[in-house]
Amino acid sequence: MDIFKTENGAVQGFRASAEVVAVLGIPYAAPPFGANRFREPYPAPAWSGVRDCTAFGPVAPQSAELPGAPVWSPDDEDILTVNIWTPAPEGGRLPVLVWIHGGAYTFGSSAQPDFDGTSLASAGLVVVTLNYRLGFEGFGHVPAAEATAYPDNRGLLDQVAALRWVRENIAAFGGDPGNVTVAGQSSGAASVACLMVMDRARGLFHRAIAHSAASPCYTLEIAAATTREIAAAASCPATPEGLTSATPQALVIASDKVVDAYRRDPASGSRHYDPALYAPVLDGAVLPTDPLTGMASGAAREVDLLVCHTTEEYWLLDAVGSSAKVTTDEQLALFAEDFNLPDGLVAGYRAAMPHAPVLDVYLAVFGDLMFGEYSNRLVELHARAGGRAFLSRFDRRRTGPNGAVRAWHCADIPFAFGNLDTDCLAFLIGGAPTPADHALARRMVRAWADFAATGNPGWPSVNNSTAQARIWSTEDGPADDTAAAIRALWVKADFPVRCP
Repeated sequence: MDIFKTENGAVQGFRASAEVVAVLGIPYAAPPFGANRFREPYPAPAWSGVRDCTAFGPVAPQSAELPGAPVWSPDDEDILTVNIWTPAPEGGRLPVLVWIHGGAYTFGSSAQPDFDGTSLASAGLVVVTLNYRLGFEGFGHVPAAEATAYPDNRGLLDQVAALRWVRENIAAFGGDPGNVTVAGQSSGAASVACLMVMDRARGLFHRAIAHSAASPCYTLEIAAATTREIAAAASCPATPEGLTSATPQALVIASDKVVDAYRRDPASGSRHYDPALYAPVLDGAVLPTDPLTGMASGAAREVDLLVCHTTEEYWLLDAVGSSAKVTTDEQLALFAEDFNLPDGLVAGYRAAMPHAPVLDVYLAVFGDLMFGEYSNRLVELHARAGGRAFLSRFDRRRTGPNGAVRAWHCADIPFAFGNLDTDCLAFLIGGAPTPADHALARRMVRAWADFAATGNPGWPSVNNSTAQARIWSTEDGPADDTAAAIRALWVKADFPVRCP
């Protein structure tokens, strides 16, 4: 029987493959509701007997319904759980990879099909994925006389609690608590960057992987203003008493109302284009500084860092209707003004993309603003401060049944996890995978496994002021002069330039 003993009790999983055991839905902290709501995560209660862990735990409060993943129900409270895939060798001390999912700090879960850890575990890792508080529950600012009563960045504190659980329990699953890599994508990757500069997370992991890290952190003033908007939409006072009286479902609905209002109003500033209400808060306590500043100061130089971004990030957000359409010169000029973009930046993109329609220029700028340039800065600042850093770009493209397949946001993750054959992921990768796709996935899985094991993904680290990237593609080709020209536009610009 596949039974493992944790500090809280025994758990039983199932065989995900001939050589890998999966153990799903293990609580790492107590349900964050009732008296625990809006507070730091509390330890999970112990249990007697053997806990059945053959199904994912409930997801955090959200309105999203994602393909192949469970949806949230207002009755779901035991949301702080981890999942483990392990080859489970006798007395094994395998490298550990802990995955933090993305979703704009608002939606998503560890139960998404692209995050199945079987292939990575088969490559020699113990893989851990986790759920954490999202939306207002995890990242909303609760004003209080004592900030410690209702801390900001509760979602980040959940992630720290999960990493502590890993340190204390992963040896029972064949993992080495002294060789832990934390990884994530999009807001999950930005969470990784935050963890790298947080004192509370220091020593809990030794390497970090960040795919398409999202750039914004919010000041306390921005977070407080957002709270007032949410409270008004929920018809409750913007006070601890008022916010705790509103149900999690009410705050999810209120958040959706505020997002919809921004989407409908082209004059509402930068949030009109793709409203992101929640982000890590620069509270001076849980998160003392933004990741770029922290990296530059050497706050994380002891952590090896592997960064990746896709070359056409924002085309996905356009395809799913998340991003506002910008199709005229006037709209593009307003976009540049709303985001305080450097003078000449948009003109430089147009020169580098002379035949592209306005929409494509906008998506290219937006993708680099939110993901691509932030990824470059993370790598370069970390390397300059004495850390070891590696950069890669995902540029896999092909012609699918519905036309060109983009190297867009999220498309790299099924390849890095080795999960290409799940039907619900066909949209992300543009149809059924080809033999060349499977070969690319094997290379990316190997790079993650090697980096987690040794700190070396298989190409040189960044050792000068301009990062040299490994390009992930299904075919070799000439260097992209357009990418180099566009990167040059950002090098001398202040960053980040985004305003909420």
